[in-house]
Amino acid sequence: MRRVLLAAVLALPLSCSLAAPAQSPEALLNQYFASFFADGGQASLPGFAVLVKKNGKPVYERGFGLRDLRGKARIDAHSNFRLASCTKQFTAMAIMLLVHDGKLGYDEPLTAIFPEFPAYGRAITVRNLLQHTGGLPDYEDLMDAREKGRATPLWTAEQQIQDGEVLQLLEKETRGKFAPGTRWDYSNSGYVVLGLIVAKRSGKPFGEFLHERIFAPLKMDHTRVYEKGKNQVTNRAYGHSLKDGVFAETDQSSTSATLGDGGVYSNVSDLSKWDDALREHTLLSEAEFAPALTPAMLPAGSENKLAEDTPASLHSVATVYGFGWFLDLAAPHPMVWHYGETIGFKTAILRYTRDNVTVILLCNRSDVDQGLLAQHAAAPFLAKVP
Repeated sequence: MRRVLLAAVLALPLSCSLAAPAQSPEALLNQYFASFFADGGQASLPGFAVLVKKNGKPVYERGFGLRDLRGKARIDAHSNFRLASCTKQFTAMAIMLLVHDGKLGYDEPLTAIFPEFPAYGRAITVRNLLQHTGGLPDYEDLMDAREKGRATPLWTAEQQIQDGEVLQLLEKETRGKFAPGTRWDYSNSGYVVLGLIVAKRSGKPFGEFLHERIFAPLKMDHTRVYEKGKNQVTNRAYGHSLKDGVFAETDQSSTSATLGDGGVYSNVSDLSKWDDALREHTLLSEAEFAPALTPAMLPAGSENKLAEDTPASLHSVATVYGFGWFLDLAAPHPMVWHYGETIGFKTAILRYTRDNVTVILLCNRSDVDQGLLAQHAAAPFLAKVP
């Protein structure tokens, strides 16, 4: 019955699910989000945390469900979720800070940073990697090729691939997927390499650099680049997947240890501080941050290839990219946004620039369209379009 209800709620258009004018936006959203739970989101299932801000101020904040099914702790604004690909905005900011410092250039080729990289890296620039136009091979495809025919896998949830191993796999290739700058193809490989570039040019581990230059200055005290065995995540939400109608913990996979493409854990409270910093240009001036909001320039008619996990609700706006952000700037409600998805987790950050509305949604269950949930959360606070 719960799955039928979930499907019915997801099928409702925004105008229907939020069309009860006598109710406050908070009551409407409470009712909508509670519909995902047999018990109203109080006790028994993994769920999500959601924060909506208008003009820089929180207007709706709530947690639904449990951050794990073992300890039964409730999700709240301080529950820390794996951000998955929402990490990419932090990786991009780290690169931009190094450019600000004069330690890196956007148009430097990969081989200038890693001289041992094969010749196909000579034409791949830092800018290409930031914009997903570099054409690096997909490291998960390379993992599959290495493991083909083996009796036991090389990498598992217990023996995870590390960033250095990803670089080694890429260095064994003799060519990329396409000539850099000719196509857009969402690339986790590119952001793993960007994380390695941050470490190489800063002289500090990726996580340490992010802590010193982003998290600590913004007082994002519970946000960290998670490295198993090296640090801990407090108030940690564990990922879950629905199997045969029952949720099972599915928190880690063979690729969960890579950093620049998806290794940050955070909560909606800390991410609100990040949103403030972006709005107020705390870390970089507006002019310095402008490249992040500039779409990649591609030849007319070039092919765009979305990642397989792109939320269905966001397919139509997921083909224009800056540095660590998708851009939907010509829409009635212009939006700078990103999503994340990894085993057991789904996340979304939507920043409606004209409406000055931000939605942060962090889920520790894999059976939802996080883009649709986030759009529902934003809807009551968006200005009417003439």
